[in-house]
Amino acid sequence: MTANTDIHQENSFFPGRLDLRTPINDLLSRRWSPRAFSDRPVEPPKLVRLFEAARWSPSSVNDQPWRFVVATKEDAGTYAHLFSLLSESNRRWASRAPLLVLGLTRTTFSRNGRPNRHSFYDLGQAVAFLSVEAEGLGLAVHQMGGFDEERANGLLAIPPDYEPVIILAIGYTDRPESLPDDLRQREMTPRSRQPLESIVFTDAWEKPSRHVDPHVTGLSDHSSTK
Repeated sequence: MTANTDIHQENSFFPGRLDLRTPINDLLSRRWSPRAFSDRPVEPPKLVRLFEAARWSPSSVNDQPWRFVVATKEDAGTYAHLFSLLSESNRRWASRAPLLVLGLTRTTFSRNGRPNRHSFYDLGQAVAFLSVEAEGLGLAVHQMGGFDEERANGLLAIPPDYEPVIILAIGYTDRPESLPDDLRQREMTPRSRQPLESIVFTDAWEKPSRHVDPHVTGLSDHSSTK
């Protein structure tokens, strides 16, 4: 568990979680994807830490195919470009996020130019590292797949061997009351996940593994809405 007090800021909002079977690190169990962002800027030292965390993510043959286009509100032109790429549903709330980031991956290996089928996986790991570091810094990350990838290529002059994959909204959270009514309700809904028995198998496909069976492990399912 982490003792970082930034996670427990009195003015922060956390919707709670359901179906936490056993305690895990707070940085993981408290990570969520808010839509209500404060207009408070992300401090430069924290911004650097986010990308340093991403930089130390593992990758296939250490090829490190991830790239990021980052913009704060001070980078008005680039911020406007990234924001314009978002789907209408994402633009409804993302405008208050002080930081927008486009995550891209190189689809070929740098050493030989051959296709890298693991590049999306590697970018995902880098973003996961970034997201956990953000949680430790009292920041939140909302990842968005809803954006115009083809337009991004032309607007940002992206090389042909790179593919835009995700846009991140990053910042400090705000209260749900700052959102439209429909989004506010979604913001306040506790997070939930599929049960372990649905995703972890051993003897046969879709046969729940004994390693996650609460009767075998001694763990009992219980709800946590902390």
